Amino acid sequence: MAAPVGQLESLTGHRFSNIDLLVRATTHRSWAYENNPDAAESEIHQIENESIEFIGDSVLGLVVAENLYNKNKGASEGDLTLMKHRLVSTASLASVAERLELGKFIRIGKGEEHTGGRKKQTLLANTLEAIIGAIFLDGGYSAAKVFITRIFTDEFREISPKSSLDFKTLLQETLQAEKLAAPRYNVLRTEGPPHDREFFVEAIWEGGRSTGNGRSIKSAEMMAAQSALEAIKATSLGVET
Repeated sequence: MAAPVGQLESLTGHRFSNIDLLVRATTHRSWAYENNPDAAESEIHQIENESIEFIGDSVLGLVVAENLYNKNKGASEGDLTLMKHRLVSTASLASVAERLELGKFIRIGKGEEHTGGRKKQTLLANTLEAIIGAIFLDGGYSAAKVFITRIFTDEFREISPKSSLDFKTLLQETLQAEKLAAPRYNVLRTEGPPHDREFFVEAIWEGGRSTGNGRSIKSAEMMAAQSALEAIKATSLGVET
């Protein structure tokens, strides 16, 4: 059974005008289906947290980007992108969610409960994004920014281009969080003369594949890994790619 939502409200530091938003943010689809067996699909979507998670993901990305830009004035776009991907990765979000003990507040179905759903990294990360979305919908961008800045204090302080993981490592970390095998990379073809060659590479993982290209195999693999991360993120949000 989930802990009282009032405790979670205190944990967020935001006083909700509409507490139902926070309740919905902590409601996994397994709970919604189990407790509303006769509800239409459209009604289920009004109960579970995936659409609020979609909002939270966007707000989180903006706050992280703003923070990184302000604290790293001389950083390149590439460095900022690497740091952002590091901070909003499933593993990073799950770590913050675990620190906040969000697992005990999630409403999940009995089946999901029995398989350890409260400790699953993806479920924790998604719930954190949904809570961010709920705060944004209730109190606006400023309220969400205050919450995100507070819970990511350590991460914002420690992040740097040097310490950030590259896209290949981020992809492997994301797959490991789902207990999936590491991705495989294959060179599809090369084009151009030896002095101006371009490599085309594919990344393959359980559930999908992506492609990338670059002036070296490493850069092509990096692009393929970045595309894979975007595809995995879109899939988790139910977005067709």
